[in-house]
Amino acid sequence: MSPFKSSTGLPENLAATLCYLFPMVGGILFLALEKRSRYVIFHALQSLMTFAVLAIAHLLSGAVPIIGLLASALLALVGVVLWLVLMANAIQGKWYKLPWIGAIAEKQMQRI
Repeated sequence: MSPFKSSTGLPENLAATLCYLFPMVGGILFLALEKRSRYVIFHALQSLMTFAVLAIAHLLSGAVPIIGLLASALLALVGVVLWLVLMANAIQGKWYKLPWIGAIAEKQMQRI
């Protein structure tokens, strides 16, 4: 467990993991509640953006006949793998940054 506490009173790594455990909702919740921990804010932003992009991709793939079904299944698999990898890294206290989305989250974090 992380010796550092977020402004929510939870250890930073637990708060960051909760951002991913409850996709999008966790990110929104911790963005609203967290006032101090850059680690938690980064993971909240990355969670929100990652799972929003996946949700939009799922919606768009549903509009494509035949190939859309395959794309949707692939997106579901990618979503589960990302979910597990991101939670595992967050609970270990790692600043795991996804390509593109992680960079965007980092830039947004600088503005907060």
